[in-house]
Amino acid sequence: MKNRQSLVQLDPALNWQKYFEQQYQSVEDERLKQFYQIGVIDPETPLSDVEFVALDFETTGLDVDKDGIISIGLIPFTLKRIYCKHSKHWLVKPRKPLNEDSIVIHGITHSDLSNAPDLRRILNEVLDSLAGKIVVVHYQYIERQFFNRALTERLNEGILFPMVDTLAIESRIQNKAVKGWWNRLRGKKPESVRLGTSRARYNLPPYQPHHALVDAIATAELLQAQILHHYSPDTPIKDLWC
Repeated sequence: MKNRQSLVQLDPALNWQKYFEQQYQSVEDERLKQFYQIGVIDPETPLSDVEFVALDFETTGLDVDKDGIISIGLIPFTLKRIYCKHSKHWLVKPRKPLNEDSIVIHGITHSDLSNAPDLRRILNEVLDSLAGKIVVVHYQYIERQFFNRALTERLNEGILFPMVDTLAIESRIQNKAVKGWWNRLRGKKPESVRLGTSRARYNLPPYQPHHALVDAIATAELLQAQILHHYSPDTPIKDLWC
């Protein structure tokens, strides 16, 4: 299959604006062409001016070669507000069989997906919700790899866009907190960066995990808290995206 993006080694210095321009010229699917045409914001844009959208997938498992997307949740937000009335959630019929172990985690069953649409049928709406915004996730591997694979399988073209990863941010914060000889002497180690544990450190309320929309809301709130405690609203988006 033709895949225009390599996700194995993503250059941290990638010029996203130039990349979007190149993709607009080269992709063939009209939905992707429209997505890339809208473009991406200037990397110097301060966080206070950024329009974000938190995104979360539930999947049949964690192996991108064997598993697929079964649920998508997203919600737009800024540093000051989360737009709940504009949130969206879809069940998606996978092309890969449900993993029985994953059903126990996310609670989505075969019957739930019996009338669910294929991703192609809702792709316009999903891309429209993401276009022009900075996508926020908790652990970029899932959303980046699974979305790219899903579109490659359906359109023969993948997708790539900048993301802010709250797990990566929290990892940096935790690693910084245990630096120094005294912490090493005491055997202090970084704390868990799982979504629920990370939220608890900021006194955010516990939510039931493994529902795509709930996890998207949880991720949006976590980023707001991380920026409030560790960054300035004037920080340029390029310092956080990947």
